[in-house]
Amino acid sequence: MIEEGRPLFLQIAESVEDAIVDGSLPEEGQAPSTNELAAFHRINPATAAKGVAMLVDKNVLYKRRGIGMFVSAGARERLLAERRSAFGIRFVDPLLAEARKLGLGPDDLGAIIRERAADSTPDTEGNAP
Repeated sequence: MIEEGRPLFLQIAESVEDAIVDGSLPEEGQAPSTNELAAFHRINPATAAKGVAMLVDKNVLYKRRGIGMFVSAGARERLLAERRSAFGIRFVDPLLAEARKLGLGPDDLGAIIRERAADSTPDTEGNAP
């Protein structure tokens, strides 16, 4: 779960974001406390608090005094938009650059993607080919 070489507080923030994006931590739902995160990941509570503070700064979490941290309304959609943008920068932009070098247009890329997606579609039992 914890990856070497990446700051722990970023990994903590990302794990909370993942839970929001996948719906296991709903908007207005209570987020794990810094102590719970620290215990679960076996890290210093100050490190977990730094990850949580980052999410507060991004308006993903907010504090209810005396109760704990909660997921902000609209947090899931903001995170999805942020991740879609990052996906475009990280994957789509290089794909388009390489496609241009190969003389492939949008229709060609679409056909390749559909072909690859069909090849990797799980069977009825959920197994990839």
